[in-house]
Amino acid sequence: MRTKKVSLYDTTLRDGAQAEDISFSLEDKLRITSRLDDFGIHYIEGGWPGANPKDAAYFREAGKLPLKNARLVAFGSTRRAKRKAAEDDSLKALVKAGTPAVTIFGKSWDLHVKDALRVSLMENLAMISDTVSFLKKNVSEVIYDAEHFFDGFRQDREYALSTLRAAVKGGADCLVLCDTNGGMLTLDLVKVVREVQKALPGQGLGIHVHNDSETAVANTIAAVAGGVRHVQGTVNGYGERCGNANLCSIIPALQLKLGLQCVSTENLTGLRALARFVSELANLPPLKHQPFVGDSAFAHKGGVHVSAILRNPLTYEHIRPELVGNRQRVLVSDLSGRASILQKAAEFGIDLKSKDPRTTRILDHLKELESRGFQFEGAEASFELLIRKVLGTHRRFFELKGARVIVEKRRENEEAISEATVKVAVDGKVEHTAAEGKGPVHALDGALRKALYRFYPKLRGVELIDYKVRVLTTVEGTAAPVRVLVESGDKDERWGTVGVSANLIEASWQALVDAIEYKLLKDLR
Repeated sequence: MRTKKVSLYDTTLRDGAQAEDISFSLEDKLRITSRLDDFGIHYIEGGWPGANPKDAAYFREAGKLPLKNARLVAFGSTRRAKRKAAEDDSLKALVKAGTPAVTIFGKSWDLHVKDALRVSLMENLAMISDTVSFLKKNVSEVIYDAEHFFDGFRQDREYALSTLRAAVKGGADCLVLCDTNGGMLTLDLVKVVREVQKALPGQGLGIHVHNDSETAVANTIAAVAGGVRHVQGTVNGYGERCGNANLCSIIPALQLKLGLQCVSTENLTGLRALARFVSELANLPPLKHQPFVGDSAFAHKGGVHVSAILRNPLTYEHIRPELVGNRQRVLVSDLSGRASILQKAAEFGIDLKSKDPRTTRILDHLKELESRGFQFEGAEASFELLIRKVLGTHRRFFELKGARVIVEKRRENEEAISEATVKVAVDGKVEHTAAEGKGPVHALDGALRKALYRFYPKLRGVELIDYKVRVLTTVEGTAAPVRVLVESGDKDERWGTVGVSANLIEASWQALVDAIEYKLLKDLR
């Protein structure tokens, strides 16, 4: 493997935070900074210290963090027109941030110079060189982001290159070519990178691209393959509009496929955990179908596929999932064959053989349930219980003696009131309880748990994390069957369960009971 290194520059906290639905708190930003540093990122762009109080506070607090691998970076713009750089308050704020590196962006596209800045082309060049020169006198490393460079290059090649030369004149350590609008196709981007390399031989170059044409990752990889060694992007590809280049795809592609060193092999195994950590703090669900780190990245459903990967994973996996901290998953569905059933049983610690007639019974039962609308891909806990029931090894933890749900609406402009009563028996002892909830399912869940706490106090540690309802057919209108998927969890893990019925409460009851029974089964292991 070649040992050429790539510098990873993360802008999740600045460019990524500009994504719709994302708003990091100060504490979020500090926690992400520490996590990125632990992972081995080389540069962490924390924000724009002159733009808002939160970013100014971030740099005060982040400077106290004992970073081992990363350099903190403050971000800002070139000086204002017709003003000395040393007199510009935003540039003073960058210096005051006290970071070892500063990234400054300037205009490369003459359209932006004329229509956005409304200054002359010569004044823009002076703004770039003066700004970089001032910063270089006060900060050890200055990175220049050539905003809209590729659009500018297509419009006026010589002027776009002159903006880079102005940054070099000021003393910039690295020139980053930006596809700010995200419209470049890979073949065209590579041609421009080559032209820049010819015009500025020996100059260190970086790449910063957006994903508006779904090419951000490909464009970044192609630029690096062409000699660029400074890579900017965000975790999970978060960013304005369609997002930024996704470091969770770029890093393993560069390291595992191009042989370029990005992080240590050990740290790379923490990539999936990093992706999920950032999505959690962003308060966004993990991207299930995301390459490399998503739940579905190494999930196999078809019987032919499952049979093949059990013999040799390379048949349907482009890398070993463990290299990025992921795992191989076998899904169960009406496409499943014996190999899928055997693999899942093994995961549950159940010893089954291919020719065992019980395997056939499980497969037949699975197909029959899925024909009725059950789906176990997101409900593996329910599937384990299904196997145990067919095998006759399932333990009943309680017996339902009765359940009732009342929904009452007293006035037109008031919310309906939901109340549930549940009666259960455990080892001959009966518990009869009631609970109110925000809706009938919430009330039913509360009443069932309340009835069982006396017998199984560990259920207090179970949390209902997610609840989804899918109408299976629209032909029957409000009488249509529904599928309910419930995700539950405790301090150790999460699990999914499913229920199907034309009655929403019944479908929910099935999923809720499975969730509780799985927890109780898990605690016995």
